[in-house]
Amino acid sequence: MTEPLSDNTADVIVVGAGPAGSTTAYHLARSGLDVLLLEKTEFPREKVCGDGLTPRAVKQLVSMGIDISEEAGWLRNKGLRIIGGGVRLQLDWPDLASFPDYGLVRKRDDFDEQLARQAQKAGARLYERCNVGAPIVDDRTGRITGVKAKLGEDKREVTFHAPLVVAADGNSTRLSLAMGLHRREDRPMGVAVRTYFTSPRHDDDYLESWLELWDRRGPQDRLLPGYGWIFGMGDGTSNVGLGVLNTSDSFKELDWREVLKAWCASMPEDWGYTPDNMTGPIRGAALPMAFNRQPHYTRGLLLVGDAGGLVNPFNGEGIAYAMESGQIAADVIVQAHARATPAQREIALQRYPRVLKDTYGGYYTLGRAFVKLIGNPKVMQIAAQRGLTHPMLMRFTLKLLANLTDPTGGDAMDRIINGLSKVAPKA
Repeated sequence: MTEPLSDNTADVIVVGAGPAGSTTAYHLARSGLDVLLLEKTEFPREKVCGDGLTPRAVKQLVSMGIDISEEAGWLRNKGLRIIGGGVRLQLDWPDLASFPDYGLVRKRDDFDEQLARQAQKAGARLYERCNVGAPIVDDRTGRITGVKAKLGEDKREVTFHAPLVVAADGNSTRLSLAMGLHRREDRPMGVAVRTYFTSPRHDDDYLESWLELWDRRGPQDRLLPGYGWIFGMGDGTSNVGLGVLNTSDSFKELDWREVLKAWCASMPEDWGYTPDNMTGPIRGAALPMAFNRQPHYTRGLLLVGDAGGLVNPFNGEGIAYAMESGQIAADVIVQAHARATPAQREIALQRYPRVLKDTYGGYYTLGRAFVKLIGNPKVMQIAAQRGLTHPMLMRFTLKLLANLTDPTGGDAMDRIINGLSKVAPKA
């Protein structure tokens, strides 16, 4: 491992120790680079999330050497239960060479800490309670060469220096904004709101998704553009939430916390989703989708996870893509670090946005079209009512929505989805 020049200098600075940042730091440190991982809060800490992990995320956890056994507190699930249009369908995760056939559930307050500690074990230097402010920019080149931060309880002002900085600071990504990278308004944005209830449904082998999200509080029932979820946590509680898209007129006018309360009130009483059984407040968070901030590399700054808008527009999943983009970024940085000249390193770093577009670009373009379609309540209603009655079609839809296909040697469904993703523009 490269010896640190000083406590405040490294080969790479990673800002944010969520799944994207910790994965990036882990893979960089494993490859021998000196990494500073800067986290503004202190672990354990809460984040808004469904807590359900698909096989894509499980694959990343395995790559990081995380103990995902039930003894270590992980709850496995077999697939997805879809409810809508008066139909209830249970679909197992597909059998693939590329991904495991099970998902996991884990609370985010403890999930993120496990990843950060794993990065530390690999050699990354983690600073908690380190609130990063402005980037340090070289006036001559315009490149980022470090960050200013306030550290610890006393908010001591410190500076950290590195030739490369990774923005893993989430949807608000102050670092990207300070470097002039603004959100693209032509990309979909979602909102997730969720809470926890004590419930007899806490032990569930399937993640549960409700495709029809009805707002029944007015004189007329309204179908909303989004979905509801119920994930049993295995600890006596259920995570119950909504994922909603900004593609409809109702997006800005509705109080989504109130919609969640009303939706829970429509559930069977014996499930226990009542205010008395709520174990924490209703919290909300933005879901930045489909590359909504670009470029993903510029002037020494790489964007990973939510900072780069890597949430899957089909299903609102962010953790798998946060971790995958972290691994891709780390691989590019390691290769660039081994080059002899600044010009050679720059050629290697410019590859990062291209790899992201090759990996996700076409698929995210399909997702943006899907989001536009389901923003229309009539389309959503027909899709839920007709589609759910065809198990074969729903198996195809599960593979498409969860992005679970084998790139080579897969079945006919895999070949169709991969083919569509290849021909779609990689915007």
